[in-house]
Amino acid sequence: MSSQLPPRPESCTTPWRVAIVASLYNPIWVEGLVSHFESELRLICPQAKVQIHRVPGSFELPLAVELLAASREVDAVAAFGVLLNGETAHATLVAQAVTHALLESSLKHHLPVLHEVLLVQGEAQAAARCLEADLNRGTEAARAAVRMLRTVEGLRLPHPSQNA
Repeated sequence: MSSQLPPRPESCTTPWRVAIVASLYNPIWVEGLVSHFESELRLICPQAKVQIHRVPGSFELPLAVELLAASREVDAVAAFGVLLNGETAHATLVAQAVTHALLESSLKHHLPVLHEVLLVQGEAQAAARCLEADLNRGTEAARAAVRMLRTVEGLRLPHPSQNA
């Protein structure tokens, strides 16, 4: 685990359209990620327009992300879920499938997709990454979202809506 968050990017005034897709499973930890993401994004880009969509679990995240990406109505999507590793391989298999699908959506639509589906070893790891401010992955995702939006804009990659 990283020992510190990356520095906060410079403020922006761009009204980027950012969608959050969050799992309803493990709600305390997922909500910690979402609230830190929203707070940090509003600090950096107060003009950003944020929409939130909820899905039953982490396995359902990729479908919602893909539909949002295909809609061409968002500039970035952040996916949030928390999987606890247990005695079986289930959580690992879900994490692998979700990771692959989120990457596919990002590449297919030239859209920043922030992957914050955390596979943790227990509640202590979940709390450290989701609830505490020092290493919060929601905060980290907001900073990464702004950097990726600027990078894509700087590379002059066409937004998916320009490919129609």
